[in-house]
Amino acid sequence: MAVPFRRTGKTAKRKRRTHYKLSNPALVVCQETKNFTLSHRVTKNSGYYKGKLLFENNKLVKNNNLN
Repeated sequence: MAVPFRRTGKTAKRKRRTHYKLSNPALVVCQETKNFTLSHRVTKNSGYYKGKLLFENNKLVKNNNLN
């Protein structure tokens, strides 16, 4: 089994770990409810996407004309 020749020091280990970070989600304001929501997704509460109603009472609206 392979064994490291030298121990990795604190500085080298910490420099390597500086790239492990979380990115902030891209939030936008919903035009209908004025709440923050994730971009490119249907809003949970109102069911709107790109200013058009897709879901009403958790049911898909037939003629949503999204295209």
